[in-house]
Amino acid sequence: MTVSATPDTIEQELIEFLETRTKTGWTATRDLFGEGGLSSLFAMELVVHLEQRYGIAIAGADLKLANFRTVKVMAELVVRLRDEA
Repeated sequence: MTVSATPDTIEQELIEFLETRTKTGWTATRDLFGEGGLSSLFAMELVVHLEQRYGIAIAGADLKLANFRTVKVMAELVVRLRDEA
């Protein structure tokens, strides 16, 4: 399902997704893999979620951990990829 959303609503949806999956509270700027302790395997779950939820394709240079460190960075990635499509 693709969703047309603003960066703020994307951030909120991602926070809800993360909190549901991890049972942990998150903010838009918290480092998911540094202080959050999430695994690189979970990063792949995030890729699949973003692609399916927002109708984007994340490939090549965009498949780097830096693009998934925070909710804010992921929302920016979604917006950029949607704008490029």
